[in-house]
Amino acid sequence: MKPCSLALLLVVTIACESPAQDFDTKQIEKHIKILADDKLEGRGTGSQGEKAAAEYIIGVFKKLKLQPKGDNNTFLQQFSFRKGVHGEGEVGTANNIVGFLDNGASTTIIIGAHYDHLGTDGQGSSLDANPKDKIHNGADDNASGVAGVLELARFFSNNKKKENNNYLFLCFSGEELGLVGSKYFADHSPVPMTSVNYMINMDMIGRLDPQSKTVMVHGTGTSPVWEPILKKLENENLKIKTDSSGTGPSDHTSFYLKDVPVLHFFTGSHSDYHKPSDDYEKINLAGEAEVLRLIATLSMGLDNAQKLAFLKTKSKSMAGRSTKVTMGIMPSYASDVEGLKVDGVSEGKPAQKAGVQTGDVIILIGDYPIKDIQNYMDALGKFEKGQTVPLKVKRGNETVELSLTF
Repeated sequence: MKPCSLALLLVVTIACESPAQDFDTKQIEKHIKILADDKLEGRGTGSQGEKAAAEYIIGVFKKLKLQPKGDNNTFLQQFSFRKGVHGEGEVGTANNIVGFLDNGASTTIIIGAHYDHLGTDGQGSSLDANPKDKIHNGADDNASGVAGVLELARFFSNNKKKENNNYLFLCFSGEELGLVGSKYFADHSPVPMTSVNYMINMDMIGRLDPQSKTVMVHGTGTSPVWEPILKKLENENLKIKTDSSGTGPSDHTSFYLKDVPVLHFFTGSHSDYHKPSDDYEKINLAGEAEVLRLIATLSMGLDNAQKLAFLKTKSKSMAGRSTKVTMGIMPSYASDVEGLKVDGVSEGKPAQKAGVQTGDVIILIGDYPIKDIQNYMDALGKFEKGQTVPLKVKRGNETVELSLTF
């Protein structure tokens, strides 16, 4: 496969125009309110609430006249999983949801997001101090991404211009248990992986900061076209921060590992992450609409281009790293500062007890300097439960020394 050529860049330059259609914030709000309603009890993997969410998503796919690409000519692709955050629990079943827009093309673009969340007990991943019997609605994580899939499906289904790619719209389950659904799909795809042009993943796109207006786009090193086109698409309403790695803690990783170019869109972490307080009222609807315009414009800009070249990237995945301890913080994935910026602190966990605050930048744990999230994960692997270590953080212009007990 040839790398990105000057001719392809010229195509991209000419084709990058704003979508003729717009993205309706009322429709985005409708999807998120339904998916993040208490009645669905947090959409735990394989739960009745998640099945109710699947019925809603399938209803939208049917209205858009998408073709079912799941098992036995249905929209559902069933897979098995083990309950518990480390897969030590009983076996259950859950479903991916698969809808296909057939444009008669030889290549297919996958647009996906996970629709599962943490249910009523946190599934072992809650950052709430006492998660039991609390509904984790997951409005941003990831009803926002599912709303994006549904509205992009509407956009491309209603687009008068027939694209030169087919579209496969995917909603994954089992993401919160370790990308289980997307891994299964990538191994059992109804379309050949060799025909997949690229994969777009949306995970937490509902909390665009109105001040910075910055969306993180991961995976830009997986094809030579990504950085040039994204630079052209940045505007006063939406700033773009890129990261080259094709791996990370979300579903695009499963496709990168199949040699598919990927992009993961993410508007940033926040203090409600993996807590019962992640509710629909906090969604920035106009901000999400801007992210969807960006994705639609990007896809249309590449529609006349050749099949994208795939590139391997350096891994930044935390998958497979085993640690015996946790601090109970939400790291910032969008920060440019050296160290690990803290976007959220869980009540009752070691960091909160030590005095760590949201906005702090961790620069030292024990004897280990922290320059980025990889240093942080490496350091955690060195400690045992009950161990007390010195902790240094930058807080504004000060360096604060704390004592942390795991």
